[in-house]
Amino acid sequence: MAQIGTFTRAEDGSYTGTIKTLSLNFKARFLPAEPSENEKAPNLRVVVGNVEIGAAWQRTSKDNNTVYHSVKLDDPSFPAPIYANLVAVDDGYALVWSR
Repeated sequence: MAQIGTFTRAEDGSYTGTIKTLSLNFKARFLPAEPSENEKAPNLRVVVGNVEIGAAWQRTSKDNNTVYHSVKLDDPSFPAPIYANLVAVDDGYALVWSR
């Protein structure tokens, strides 16, 4: 697993931080999504500037009941979608990617 992002959480439920890889380096925000009756709707929208590049769904791990967000990032400039997890760490939140 590789940490590709570092985020802080605001009181309104949004997350702000930076996503960095060898080819990416940008500030991103995870914003609460509009409430939906669709149980498959995302909980968060991922935006860079005014452009939405992904979404996140709240999940709970089976091992230790830890809450995290399953994230999908995609953009025409990416060779393929990026799948990662937004998890709590000691000093904030980390976006962790694994192949």
